[in-house]
Amino acid sequence: MRISQRAQRIEPFYVMEVAKAASELAREFAASDRPMIFLNIGEPDFTAPPLVQEAAARAVRAGATQYTQATGLVHLRERISGWYAERFGVDVPARRIVITAGASAALQLACLALIEAGDEILMPDPSYPCNRHFVSAAEGRAVLVPTTAAERFQLSAAKVEAAWTPMTRGVLLASPSNPTGTSIDPAELRRIHEAVSARGGITLIDEIYLGLSYDAAYGKSALAIDDQIISINSFSKYFNMTGWRLGWLVVPDALVPVVERLAQNLFICASTVAQHAALACFEPDSIAEYERRRSEFKARRDRFIPQLDAMGLKVPVMPDGAFYAWADCSEFARRLGIRDSWDLSFEAMKHARVAITPGRDFGSAGTAGFVRFSTASSMQHLDEAAVRLREWADAAVSA
Repeated sequence: MRISQRAQRIEPFYVMEVAKAASELAREFAASDRPMIFLNIGEPDFTAPPLVQEAAARAVRAGATQYTQATGLVHLRERISGWYAERFGVDVPARRIVITAGASAALQLACLALIEAGDEILMPDPSYPCNRHFVSAAEGRAVLVPTTAAERFQLSAAKVEAAWTPMTRGVLLASPSNPTGTSIDPAELRRIHEAVSARGGITLIDEIYLGLSYDAAYGKSALAIDDQIISINSFSKYFNMTGWRLGWLVVPDALVPVVERLAQNLFICASTVAQHAALACFEPDSIAEYERRRSEFKARRDRFIPQLDAMGLKVPVMPDGAFYAWADCSEFARRLGIRDSWDLSFEAMKHARVAITPGRDFGSAGTAGFVRFSTASSMQHLDEAAVRLREWADAAVSA
């Protein structure tokens, strides 16, 4: 069978490949007193709060399970618009919001609507691997621009200008970012958008961790800049609805009918039950619960990262959002006689029974020397993971 070149260009999602290996090992350890601790997947350990679950059940009982229009329930789009106004002080009309089958569908729709074959999209290195694969699937080419800790692992306007070529179509950013948990300074983001716009380009920004910010200086939406920003968002992270596969896209008015036409053909609509459930995300009791959980995520970050630093897994930039720790594992791996983060991740699974994600997925600018920890697990699991990693390293060094 002949496989398309498009499909062959898409590399495996190594995060999930490592997750499969971790699950297989976990089955071996399941009956032991030290089962696997999973710090490798960016999935909140919290599930949808009670009002959201109840709304889903009501929708099923009422038979509200048929197709919606491709752009989603009008009432849900209005609720999202209200959330932008109340939480971020930004006017985002409901007519510019398109409900999608997760942020993945939002990214696919945006890329298909805007990228021609051969177009180049600038992205920071490191960055979330699937984002560059959406560009590739649309026949474009992701150009990874190396970043440093001093730049918070984010692009700058100067780097965008330096990397721009006649083939460049625009930028795809993420704030807060996966894997680093860092955000782009709002003033710098404005400069980036101005540089892109001056060249006739597009600014796409992945904001799926919007709401999960711990620093007022960064907890803002890029949509405050102007109505030409294209924002991708999701109910998975702040709203704790990962498996419900529901997201949204905010686009300029002129792009709405284009995205709607694509969505009609590719997806018909997002899950109707999930849409009805998501209406309850914006109830006061639900928002209060989400804010309590945000405080818990911050407490986990504040407790876990110093433990990593103390054992030589240095986190060069304190994440200001999301739930990740991007740790330089070079010193730690060297002490153990391990080559790089890929090998370290598998050895950690076997010896410490802690699943972590190697940097291989996220780019090539020194990422082999980094691992990503997810701090979306409980405080108990994080503390136990730190103890196991420290004991493993100490035992290996003294052996």
